[in-house]
Amino acid sequence: MKLGRGKEGGQPRAARNVARSVRYSTSPLLASKTPPWRSRFLVALVGLSFAGLLGRAAYVQLIGEDFFQRQGEARYAHKLELPASRGRINDRNGQVLAASVAVPSIWAFPKEVDTDPDKRRELAKALGLPVAELERRLDPSNRFVFLRRQADDQTAAKIKALNLKGVFQDREYKRQYPEGEAAAHIVGFTNIEEQGQEGIELAFQKDLQGRDGSRAVVRDRLGRVVEDMGERVPPLNGRDIQLSIDAKVQFFAYQRIRDAVAEHRARAGSVVVLDVQSGELLALANFPSYDPANRQNLSGEQLRNRALTDVFEPGSTMKPFITGQALETGRVRPDTVLNTSPRSVVISGWSPTDAHPHGDLTVTQVIQKSSNIGTVRMAMQMQPREMHELFTAIGLGQRPQIHFPGAVTGKLRPWKSWRPIEQATMSYGYGLSASLLQLARAYTVFARDGEIIPVSLMKVQEPLPVHGVRVFSPNTARQVREMLQMAAAPGGTAPMAMVSGYSVGGKSGTAHKQEGKGYAGNKYRSWFVGIAPISNPRIVVAVMVDEPKNGVYFGGAVAGPVFSQVVAQSLRLLGVQPDLEVKPLIVANQKVQAVDESF
Repeated sequence: MKLGRGKEGGQPRAARNVARSVRYSTSPLLASKTPPWRSRFLVALVGLSFAGLLGRAAYVQLIGEDFFQRQGEARYAHKLELPASRGRINDRNGQVLAASVAVPSIWAFPKEVDTDPDKRRELAKALGLPVAELERRLDPSNRFVFLRRQADDQTAAKIKALNLKGVFQDREYKRQYPEGEAAAHIVGFTNIEEQGQEGIELAFQKDLQGRDGSRAVVRDRLGRVVEDMGERVPPLNGRDIQLSIDAKVQFFAYQRIRDAVAEHRARAGSVVVLDVQSGELLALANFPSYDPANRQNLSGEQLRNRALTDVFEPGSTMKPFITGQALETGRVRPDTVLNTSPRSVVISGWSPTDAHPHGDLTVTQVIQKSSNIGTVRMAMQMQPREMHELFTAIGLGQRPQIHFPGAVTGKLRPWKSWRPIEQATMSYGYGLSASLLQLARAYTVFARDGEIIPVSLMKVQEPLPVHGVRVFSPNTARQVREMLQMAAAPGGTAPMAMVSGYSVGGKSGTAHKQEGKGYAGNKYRSWFVGIAPISNPRIVVAVMVDEPKNGVYFGGAVAGPVFSQVVAQSLRLLGVQPDLEVKPLIVANQKVQAVDESF
């Protein structure tokens, strides 16, 4: 049987008949009814979706508008800091000791930096970084990164020449210290954010730092500033600080103490130069020191401002004060004779000793020869409270009133706890402690005709003279000053402290260093504190050398020459006219023998 073909494209007639026989309305799948809950659920889902979109739109436009506005602005708007220039630190004559200069800093948007390995290697080389370290910094997860802060101009020029996408440069301030090591312990230093860390930089942080300004700008996707937004807030620069320090005196004092430490193979040394007319510190030098602009591998030994932070038993430098009190109270006169023979004084079975037996000495000679026995004889006529009040009056046991971090108090025990043997040893400087700055200030009592004056690291603007607190009468102070002049002359303990053209006086000191609960037999601290010129005092200079190891340790021989050199240079720089006939110093040329001081 042949199948016929119709006119509808040649489809077999049998196939058409089969298609007509299918009834879609009666299909069990199509005939099943959809559950009502399903259609309702779909309608509800669509409705909730629209409601969520409307809620989100309302939240973005109304409730969270500020947040999203800020987020949007963050993509194109940036707030640039306009850093304030930190105030300068100047010496008394206006010479700069610390100042801020603008230097380039290199930064980047890591996501935008060119990924070409060759270009990144060139960038790493220009920055002086290992390639691995550069890749770590350019991690795309970082939105912003500094590649080099406070770079030098040469490095900045190399990086600019690379013309790398995503790498930029700005200017920020870097602290510079023209006087370097010489003034480091006074000026101190700042960190990379210009926050004071030591010295005057720390003490006057609020005054020096100023207040940063700001500038709102629009940046394009390459980080370039397109336009300004809003008002510009100008920076408020920090206030300049003027110190009492004389940079030339400071530099010379530093050189002399550095040389003395090297000559005597000592551990350290310090010098304080104090103007007795105003109480201003003209120099405060320490060695070892450091460069404030390069502080890698610094140690505590270098950082310590020893003239303020180190305390020691002042030894024989206390004898003039005991003598002054004995003169002031009428117990003795300069020509009063005291028996200083061995064991002429016995206290609780103990007797003080001198370096050499002297026999009978006048009070003047007790200072000239630095006799322990003679000093104890005068001290034991006093009540403990009287001695304590004397030591307190000259500033011992009290923190110096100086605006500087780290200044120490020293040690002075209450007089009620003193035993007789302790009172005796305190009279020649054992059993109490003081800093070199405290000793220098104490000697203004003799330089100022009996007054002690406050000290200052800031230049004194008030009219001179500065008034102090009276400790001794002018006559007593002048008498002690004459004794100090004899101590710094041939026949005294410190003839090497003499200065050509100027009359000087002072007292040397030598003491065994404390070690544990006792004293080290071969470790000494040597110092000299003196006044110049004696006829009309202008400066007090205090010198300390810690642990001289070159076979010489007496204060007159170790610290005395430093005193002489510093005084000579300082008085010339201050324009003080010589008060003696200028002639060669036989002490320096012929090595006049000094009297060994008792300690």
